[in-house]
Amino acid sequence: MTSADTTAPLWNPLDPDFRSDPYRWYERLRTLDPVHRIDDHHVVLTRYEDVSRTLRGAEFARDIDAHSKAPLVDPVLRRRRERQENRSKSILNLDPPDHTRLRRLVTQAFTPRAVESLRIRTEHMVDEVIDRALERGSMEVIDELAFPIPFQVISALLDMPTDRADELRDWSQLLTATLEPTTTLEDLDRADGVMGQLIPYLVDVIEQRRHNLGDDVVSALLTAESEGDRLDMTELIVFVVLLYVAGHETTVNLIGNGLLALLRNPDQLERWRNDASLDSSAVDELLRFDGPVQQTVRVPMEPVTYTDSEGAPVVVEPGQVVITCLGAANHDPSMFANPGRLQLDRPNAQRHMAFASGIHYCLGASLARMEASVALSRLIRRVGHIELAGEPTWRDRYTIRGVDHLPVEFH
Repeated sequence: MTSADTTAPLWNPLDPDFRSDPYRWYERLRTLDPVHRIDDHHVVLTRYEDVSRTLRGAEFARDIDAHSKAPLVDPVLRRRRERQENRSKSILNLDPPDHTRLRRLVTQAFTPRAVESLRIRTEHMVDEVIDRALERGSMEVIDELAFPIPFQVISALLDMPTDRADELRDWSQLLTATLEPTTTLEDLDRADGVMGQLIPYLVDVIEQRRHNLGDDVVSALLTAESEGDRLDMTELIVFVVLLYVAGHETTVNLIGNGLLALLRNPDQLERWRNDASLDSSAVDELLRFDGPVQQTVRVPMEPVTYTDSEGAPVVVEPGQVVITCLGAANHDPSMFANPGRLQLDRPNAQRHMAFASGIHYCLGASLARMEASVALSRLIRRVGHIELAGEPTWRDRYTIRGVDHLPVEFH
C-alpha cells in the first residue's frame, strides 16, 4: 500500500490487492482499528489476544446460521443459509452438546497412533517423488509433491481408492471455493454438483467397509461408540467428506507456502537442512509465518467487550458475526517478536493460531504437521541446492490461502 491508501477501507477481501498479501493490511488494522466494524453486524479482530480469547471463549458459538442476526441481503448468503438448512452440519459448524458428542466419537478413530503409523509410508512416498524429480533436475512442487502426498496419506488413513486423484483435486477446489468472501452463486451451484457425485461414491465405499472392517479410520468411525452412542450414516458421511477434502487441501497449501517461505529465506532453509532438531518445531513456524487458513468466525451469545487502539471499550452484541483473523494473530508483534521474519527456532512458534484454538482446534493438526515435516525436511536434505525456476503464482483465494504453481530447479 502507498501513502495514497490511507483512506482506503481497512478490510476488503474483495480487493485483489488485499487477497494477494493480507499481512500488510493486518498490520494497519491492528494499529488503527484492531476491533474493526465492517458494518452493524460484522466485526474483524486482528490482535492475538482478542483472537485467542474469542476462539477459546465458551460465550461464543460456531454455528453461524443458527445464531447470526445479520440480515441476509446478499443472494449468496441467502443461498448458503438455504443449503445449510437442507443438509447436516459438519463438526466444524456445531456447538456443544452436539459438537462434544461428535468430537468424542471421532477422536477415538483419529488417534496419534493412527497418524504416526503413516510416517514411514509417507517417507517412502516423498522419496519416490524426489527420486523422479532428481532425474530431471526440476519439480513442479504443487503438482508433484504438495498435492499427491497429502492425498495419498489421507486415502491411506481412510483406506480409500486413489484412482480418482485428479477428479478429487478438482472437487476439492470447487468445494473450498464456497468458503471464500468472493463466492458466487455459480460457485455454489458447482459445489452442489460435486456433492451430488462425491456422496454416492463415499456411500458405496462406506457400505462396502461396513461388511469388511479393516484397520482404517472409516472402519474405526463405523465401530466408534461412547456411552451407547454411535455416528449415524449422515453424520458419518459428512465427517468423511470433511476428512477427505479438508484432510488434504490445507496440507497442500502448508507444504507449498512453507517451501516458498524457505526458498525466500535461504538462511533458514540451510539451518533446517543442517539441524535435525528443528524437525519438530520448524513446521509450527511455517504455519505461523504463512498458514493455509486465514480466518474463521464466531458469534457471541452474550455481550462481549473488547478495547480499541486507545483502550476504549468496544461492545459486540449477541448475534453479531466476529471474524477472527488467524493470519493477523500470527503476525502480532505483542506475541511474536519480529513477526515478519521467518525464524525456525522461534521459541513460542507453537502458540500460533493456524489450527484455530479451543474446542474447535483442528483434529488433523498432528497429521498435517507430520506430512509437512516429512515432505520438506526430506526434500531440503536430499537435494543439495533448490531454487525457484520461475515466478510462483497464488490461487486467488483469501480464506484458504495457497500457492498453486511453484516450479523449482535442483543443482
